[in-house]
Amino acid sequence: MKVEIWSDVVCPWCYVGKRQFETALAEFPHADQVSVEWRSFELEPGAPPATDSSMAEVLQRKYGMTGEQAAAANQRMTALAAGVGLEYHLDRVQLGNTFDAHRLIHLAAVHGLADAMKERLLAAYFTEGQAIGETATLQRLAIEVGLDPDEVASTLAGREFADEVRGDEARAVALGATGVPFFVIDETYGVAGAQPSDVLLGALERAWSESHPIVMIDEAGAASCADDSCSI
Repeated sequence: MKVEIWSDVVCPWCYVGKRQFETALAEFPHADQVSVEWRSFELEPGAPPATDSSMAEVLQRKYGMTGEQAAAANQRMTALAAGVGLEYHLDRVQLGNTFDAHRLIHLAAVHGLADAMKERLLAAYFTEGQAIGETATLQRLAIEVGLDPDEVASTLAGREFADEVRGDEARAVALGATGVPFFVIDETYGVAGAQPSDVLLGALERAWSESHPIVMIDEAGAASCADDSCSI
């Protein structure tokens, strides 16, 4: 069974959603038969590689919040993240463009390291306050997860995997995804948002049962017991 997850590495709900999904998958009895594919989604496609703006300032500008409201919103998000075991330092985040980060995740997927790359980028941004829009940071993080330094440098210097990123984003639009995280199970079920793990588990179970129906074979005259009685 295939699960595709659209998300951005600067989306606070996406990191929470990743943990919620991991919890659901750990409880799913057929987890060893599930393949997870990370899909690209840019919340701010036109963002510069780096900016001096803080997340609180972005909230004020984008949603018309006061400074106090923005600080309170960041505190609530930090507490929600802590509830799933994540350590957020939203006052430290360094905003930036995520296009190259998504290209690196596609490169990592070629080597079976997409989840490790995704996790490293999210932790670097939300916990460590690293500038994931800058090439030097991306190179270092990619090497940390086991990617070849020369391949990483070549990818970031060129346009490799750009079409894959754009293709993911086009599919998100076609599927009606207006925000992230967005989960698609077996190209049949869509789950929007960082849903609780039990909701995600229920979606996995439903998709599995519909793609793996139980076929009953009832041989005529076969002996059986029912309702605490047996016919002999």
